[in-house]
Amino acid sequence: MSDGAYRTAYEQSMDDPDAFWGEAATAIDWVTPPPTVLDASNPPFYRWFTGGTLNTCFNALDRHVRDGRGEQAALIYDSPVTGTTRTYSYAELLGEVSRFAGALASLGVEKGDRVVIYMPMVPEAVIGMLACARLGAVHSVVFGGFAPAELAARIEDAKPKVVLSASCGIEPARVVEYKPMLDGALDRSSHTPESVIVLQRPQAPAAIGERDTDWEEMDWAELVADAEPADCVTVAATDPLYILYTSGTTGRPKGIVRDNGGHAVALRWSMGNVFGVGPGDVWFTASDVGWVVGHSYIVYAPLLTGATTVLYEGKPVGTPDASAFWRILAEYGCSAMFTAPTAYRAIRREDPDGTLLAAYDLSRLRTLFLAGERLDPDTYEWASALLGVPVVDNWWQTETGWPIAANLRGLEPMPIKAGSPSVPVSGYAVEVLDGAGHPVPAGEEGAICIKLPMPPGTLPTLWNDDERYVSGYLSAYEGYYLTGDGGLIDEDGYLFVLGRTDDVLNVAGHRLSTGSIEAALAGHPDVAECAVIGVADDFKGQVPRGLVVLKGGVDAEAEGPRITRELVQRVRDEVGPVAALKQVDVVSGLPKTRSGKILRKTMREIADGRTPNVPGTIEDATVLDALKPVLRPDA
Repeated sequence: MSDGAYRTAYEQSMDDPDAFWGEAATAIDWVTPPPTVLDASNPPFYRWFTGGTLNTCFNALDRHVRDGRGEQAALIYDSPVTGTTRTYSYAELLGEVSRFAGALASLGVEKGDRVVIYMPMVPEAVIGMLACARLGAVHSVVFGGFAPAELAARIEDAKPKVVLSASCGIEPARVVEYKPMLDGALDRSSHTPESVIVLQRPQAPAAIGERDTDWEEMDWAELVADAEPADCVTVAATDPLYILYTSGTTGRPKGIVRDNGGHAVALRWSMGNVFGVGPGDVWFTASDVGWVVGHSYIVYAPLLTGATTVLYEGKPVGTPDASAFWRILAEYGCSAMFTAPTAYRAIRREDPDGTLLAAYDLSRLRTLFLAGERLDPDTYEWASALLGVPVVDNWWQTETGWPIAANLRGLEPMPIKAGSPSVPVSGYAVEVLDGAGHPVPAGEEGAICIKLPMPPGTLPTLWNDDERYVSGYLSAYEGYYLTGDGGLIDEDGYLFVLGRTDDVLNVAGHRLSTGSIEAALAGHPDVAECAVIGVADDFKGQVPRGLVVLKGGVDAEAEGPRITRELVQRVRDEVGPVAALKQVDVVSGLPKTRSGKILRKTMREIADGRTPNVPGTIEDATVLDALKPVLRPDA
């Protein structure tokens, strides 16, 4: 690793975090500059910028208008599923947000109150988030289309004063009515909000009127029409900005808390130093505001920076075809894009030769960033060759809110190693530990952990549950945050994340990561995407099983037997006979969450004959139905 800008910054962040993050904090407008940078008075509950006060919405909107960016595009809404687009300048977005904040204030929403936002990818979702931030209220965005039971659990935990929703969400092949699911959730919940605001969409308008319940329903447009603009409310740096519940939770969900001060400083720093994006750049993140990527890199980071952010209500394929992303990048002149590897695998499956790209001018694209699922080397190579720009992996979690490991394109671009998100980001003391909590030598696998304190912007605790925060994240190794992922750090200091620790296989006493086996499968020229699960075996304890989806144009029935034979041999050649992979099945699709994570644990439970835990975040439950006869042919 070089001794350049990255090394200098990283070492300062480790040796003198007060100086490092104190300097980073100068990029934020404070009402009261923080007298303390790192507050370590109550470990393991470390806090950042104690004593400082600010307003996140002011930093995202008002200051840019004040400083001359009022006419610059702040938010571009592009919705192929409705055939509509709209561009909001910073001044226009500020006007919309301040008026909606006034509408919320008229309903009694004050600093510290919670507001649940259950909406599709529409501008009003962003406006609602920023309006909460303006008032010092705490928003909790729940992915639009979540089932009533999942939504009810989040309403019970957050106890919102107001719920914001829409009449429906729109998928390429269907309209999903939100209002019946919201009503079902409110009927189930022991907490009753005072008001429910519904954005009417013409594809499926919802009936509005005071129900025979305790909450009052009202139309979004009518409420805003009578609202007076609201000013920014000053909050403490340590006050919560939002709660985001982790996906796929059972029982009481885990509410990740994000504070105002650390979040603003970390995201503003990351945008320039990690992603190389500055004021005036156009930035396209293809995710959803219901996920952490949407919070951080559709809404807050680009707006805190003074960039232009694209809000896309569509899919990588099917709206209308596999050129959807190319159209967005070309039409708006995007300089960088951020999405999940699974999106690019879907594009590759539909258009393996990338022929659709020829119709679009992507000359202004500088970098493609991918995160959310492991970026396999084959997808990396394909996207790199197709786009001709650096394809950069980065690794982080809902809990951290911004990258733990990345190739810092703004600070010091580094050589890219396929399969690695590169190096730990400033502030993150990443170590790989063995079962006894000792660091392992370079190249050896173990549990990826982060030494406390973690940097600004990461979770300070869970919502109303300090004990669960400690027991769930900090108890495995004293003084460390447990990421739940396994991997290694090589001799150059590059991190390789090989999968969740519960995805590590124990084959006849040999510990093998699913990631290394999947990399071998993904390298086959006919494979579009794949997953490996460990299933119970009486003799070896566990054996791996491979599931692959073939690229478009490959005849699975005719070519499947040949391909599966070749795949078994590839794993034997690349991973070794110890992997003991003997069964690979060709399937039509893999079950995923709506954010693109493959549900390996759910498939493993089916294969082992257990009742599967199917998270409410599943993209398409029918995929699991099709897989059950493959995973359990004797059932």
